[in-house]
Amino acid sequence: MVSADVVEYRPAFGRVLAVVVAVLGLGGLATGLVADADVTLPYVAPVLLVVAWVWAAYWRPAVLVSPAGVELRNVTRTVELPWPTIERVDTKYALTLHTAYGDYAAWAAPAPSRARVTASRADDVAHLPGSTYGPGGSVRPGDLASSASGQAAAIVRARWEELRDAGVLDDPRVERARPRVRWHVRTLAAIVVLIAASVLTVAL
Repeated sequence: MVSADVVEYRPAFGRVLAVVVAVLGLGGLATGLVADADVTLPYVAPVLLVVAWVWAAYWRPAVLVSPAGVELRNVTRTVELPWPTIERVDTKYALTLHTAYGDYAAWAAPAPSRARVTASRADDVAHLPGSTYGPGGSVRPGDLASSASGQAAAIVRARWEELRDAGVLDDPRVERARPRVRWHVRTLAAIVVLIAASVLTVAL
């Protein structure tokens, strides 16, 4: 039976970083405005720009796996990739879905650093979805269970294998010529406005 759950993957590191930056930035502004508003005001736009960028780059990005397909929520846009279009899952540089539409990478699931690969353990390559393993049971560094790319890939592959075993992908049909894309217009507009305000502040 194919799961009907929607699974959202976001790496913990990104969320922690976003919270820390927001707390330090907004807390610092609040303290500064109370202590000396005139001195602090020129720093408001630049600090808000940093907080907004970190939120857009590290808090919001995610990989969402649902019965309909995989949704890659990146910094500037969200791409919806239905299951029948997905041909292969790769993790060389980041979780990348090779599809009938082309290749799409997930900002939320980068491949591990060399240090992380070196520190990997046997548990990192055990109990992964069957389609993870290559010839001789080999596993790519990006598939390690302790890495962001590996964790996201395992979720995608597990659901893909469920659909395959249920026969849902036996006769894949692509209904659209292009994937559905949603641009993050409000996020981009806010960042542009804050950049302009920061530049104006420096110029003054």
